[in-house]
Amino acid sequence: MSDMANQSQELFKLYEKLADTGEDFEETAPAVRVPQKSLEAIYAASQWQLIWRKFIRNRVAIAGGVIILIYYLSALFAGFLAPYTLSTRFEKYIYMPPQPVHFFNDGKFQPFVYDVKLTINENLRKIYEPDLTQKTPIQFFARGEPYKLFGLFDADVHLFQAPGTIVSLLGTDRQGRDMFSRTLYGSQISLTIGLFGVLLSLFFGSVLGVASGYYGGWIDDLIQRLIELVRSFPAIPLWMALSAAVPPHWPPLRTYFVVTLILSVIGWTWLARQLRGKVLALRNEDFVLAAKLAGASDARIIFRHLIPATFGHIIVVSTLAMPAMILAETALSFLGLGLRPPITSWGVLLKEAQNIQSMALYPWVFTPAIAIAISILAFNFLGDGLRDASDPYTV
Repeated sequence: MSDMANQSQELFKLYEKLADTGEDFEETAPAVRVPQKSLEAIYAASQWQLIWRKFIRNRVAIAGGVIILIYYLSALFAGFLAPYTLSTRFEKYIYMPPQPVHFFNDGKFQPFVYDVKLTINENLRKIYEPDLTQKTPIQFFARGEPYKLFGLFDADVHLFQAPGTIVSLLGTDRQGRDMFSRTLYGSQISLTIGLFGVLLSLFFGSVLGVASGYYGGWIDDLIQRLIELVRSFPAIPLWMALSAAVPPHWPPLRTYFVVTLILSVIGWTWLARQLRGKVLALRNEDFVLAAKLAGASDARIIFRHLIPATFGHIIVVSTLAMPAMILAETALSFLGLGLRPPITSWGVLLKEAQNIQSMALYPWVFTPAIAIAISILAFNFLGDGLRDASDPYTV
């Protein structure tokens, strides 16, 4: 049985290799001398198996998916990974540059940081220099300030700490707060707003888009006119107008929900248009006609047959829509129309650093912009890979 499985794997690899070169599989496969059952495994493979085999060959898309997974795991365990909380301030270390970590101490692997000493130069500018006489070892899984793990459980164990001094991998801001910790906590809001916003957009876009293409007639006209009405407004001014209507005295949780809802209500139109075209091509297929003849209701045909038939397209569109949601939240918060302190997101962090002096003198306060750029590129690479793999019959 194992020999049969190994031969099947070799044949699948041959099939993928020939797909790249354009050679004929049926003419080359007999030369491998594999059993007929293994040869049938190629033709019996489901569409999802073909999609998966084509996707894993795209190394850029795999790298993008791994980066996105790391981002979401970091956001999930932000309290554990961050050495400090959002309220932790070090008044002695305001605008301190990133602090290097040394991994070997006297030839032994023992991570440590040098303490820093503050001096004032002739331009009255603060200069932080390492104090080479003071070494502080880094302790892993050390107890520190309490936080909420997953937002539910009380915990106080942090991945690393430097007792008695500060360890700041990305420097500090104007209030002496650790930028590494704040960037991790900010990812929780920015990434989940994109996730929830896309989920809501998928619900609205899938139902309305499939219904528009399936029913046609006045229902199609009504939904398409609604889409045209929403898309006729410029996106950014419309976001700004709706976000400006949010009262500033609202609690952070309600503001978070309203901003997510605003992004979702405006972002569903593209998916609805895409699915309408797909359903127009699918509604006359044999499986839809068979379901109608079997007495299936319209709701069953839509949710049991048409939406699963377009599920691959929905995944691709949602992956490509995530960067737009993240950028929208960042832009609104940066302009002061989205989330506001004490909520911390990547957009809020950029708003706090939006002046030329900070950019020139303290460039490390803009590290959230680097996190945003990496996440956007990773989502785009993953989306491109899924889009290519969704049609496994083309090379």
